[in-house]
Amino acid sequence: MKAVVLKDKMKKGNMIAPLYYEEVETPQPKKGEVLVRLHYAAVNRRDVFIRYGAYPGIAVPSVLGSDGAGVIAALGEGVSGIAVGSEVVINPGLDWGDNIDYPQAKHTVLGVPSNGTYAQYVTVPAENVLQKPSHLTLEEAAAIPLGALTAYRAVVTKGEVKPSDTVIIPGIGGGVATFALQIAVAKGATVFVTSSSDEKIAYAKELGATDGVNYRNEDWVKELKALSGGADLSIDSIGGSTFNDLIYLAKPGSKIVSFGATLGPVEQVVMPRIFFKQLHILGTTMGSASEFKSVIDFYGAHKLKPVIDGVYDLQDIESVHEKMDKGKVFGKMVLKNTA
Repeated sequence: MKAVVLKDKMKKGNMIAPLYYEEVETPQPKKGEVLVRLHYAAVNRRDVFIRYGAYPGIAVPSVLGSDGAGVIAALGEGVSGIAVGSEVVINPGLDWGDNIDYPQAKHTVLGVPSNGTYAQYVTVPAENVLQKPSHLTLEEAAAIPLGALTAYRAVVTKGEVKPSDTVIIPGIGGGVATFALQIAVAKGATVFVTSSSDEKIAYAKELGATDGVNYRNEDWVKELKALSGGADLSIDSIGGSTFNDLIYLAKPGSKIVSFGATLGPVEQVVMPRIFFKQLHILGTTMGSASEFKSVIDFYGAHKLKPVIDGVYDLQDIESVHEKMDKGKVFGKMVLKNTA
């Protein structure tokens, strides 16, 4: 089969490891596993971070890719309840465990160190596939898994969003942030966003955001405070100085849920701003198997569709990753397997 292979383990820094689109051995399902013929995969920032060496547990050679959707091609020994030919979406979280509060130590994510979805075929445990929602195409279903799961846990499980809440999502445009917007709006919340692009803010408003501000404006924080009245819940993937801005924007007793830090460490935190406001600072990443089922059911019940920035051939992965690295994306980029 054809696959995109990572062969070099980079040290964390500015050098990015090359990728190789080449022929590799087709995997066979072991006991309790299924073989999925992948029609589409999707790109996550995690994939690019791995190439920079900025991710734990990197093993080479490995096939990249966490998100995918396709058709069951074969069943391993002991698998029942799903038929060959079924259209499925893959849960990329492996071995989360039974505790919803946090994963067990052996939890990993599909696509390095285990072979992932940038390929014609992938094997996964049978419990890691769910029937594709009927209103979604395979292309749309492939865009959902990692991003929507992360967003659902942040907004619903950790954030406990309510219809009366005002939610602030900085840096709209990325996959998880866009899913968070969709989920919060579907839950009835009022959502405000930030971006360096007026075009992205306008698109977010089409998706249900009430308003947004361009953070290149000098007084964007005060502008957002005046527009929103402050946040009951902030969903942060940025970290850095933006996290301090979210503390300023937070209402007393509100929540800030963090799942990323693209701007790096948070410096010069003024702790009294946290404890005098009685804030809840919550960390999260990925999600459990039950939450994955919940988000797939949620998208089915609300007939939601992921925002897809574009569909590209798998062999064009280098240029796709370059686009993501430069932040020129709104929603998810999907890879079509044309081999």
